[in-house]
Amino acid sequence: MTIHRLDLQPGEGIPNNPSLPVLVAPGAVSGPPERICALMEANGWTGTWVWTVFDYHHFHPDAHEALVCASGTARLMLGGPGGPSLDLHPGDALLLPAGTGHKRLSQSPDFRICGAYPPGQSDYTTLREGQGGPDIAAQIAAVPLPDTDPLTGPDGPLCRLWHAPS
Repeated sequence: MTIHRLDLQPGEGIPNNPSLPVLVAPGAVSGPPERICALMEANGWTGTWVWTVFDYHHFHPDAHEALVCASGTARLMLGGPGGPSLDLHPGDALLLPAGTGHKRLSQSPDFRICGAYPPGQSDYTTLREGQGGPDIAAQIAAVPLPDTDPLTGPDGPLCRLWHAPS
């Protein structure tokens, strides 16, 4: 599995996560949404869903998020206004650390994405650009690292990269 990392600094109205990178794994998994969600659940991730990505900048200060494109294509912007954009194709996986801004810029009519969260993080908060107070960075830093990789389970490459010393 090829994994790319995106290090995002705090942006205008979006805190991002200065300690953990966004991880991108192109073509990491294939199959229908039900299979992708079942895979993430089998690896201990919870709160699975199938839908799209909001078309406005938002972030979760209290949860890490795994996203896997199940069908169609989409272009996302990460990190807030002016952040990098990323084209998603079926099988592409993202691991977003808590605080990471994300927004859908465009999508094909058949775009479907699967999402999941580490145990204890599926009752997450969604904040829009500019929301969050002076303690938001501390809240993001306090979110526990996941114990398992959402796609490959214990000791998988995605979460191992977060646990490795920088």
